[in-house]
Amino acid sequence: MYQFSYADIQTDSVADAKERERHLLTRSIDLLIEAANAGTQSMQAVEALHFTNRVWTALLEDLSSDENALPKELRANLISIGLWLLRETEDIRQGRSNNFDGLIEVSQIIRDGIQ
Repeated sequence: MYQFSYADIQTDSVADAKERERHLLTRSIDLLIEAANAGTQSMQAVEALHFTNRVWTALLEDLSSDENALPKELRANLISIGLWLLRETEDIRQGRSNNFDGLIEVSQIIRDGIQ
């Protein structure tokens, strides 16, 4: 399993951090696609939801840091999106939703916006 932490994101150069974020989001998207095909009760779903949760928890920690150089409004918007993603992953895990497509689409938009 790919290991990462907030400290990894924080100590990278800006270019390295962006590449790592794109890589993590791509991996999350790939796992979510597999999970969507396998179903909400599958091991693929457990892995995808856990990985996505870890990615967004680390990203939210970075976004909430005073050292984050993104504009405040963009950070606030990304935090809102991240919180939605975390709620949605929990809803899927609890059987209240099967919205893998929403998670995939939003994650793709965020990943493609990292430049």
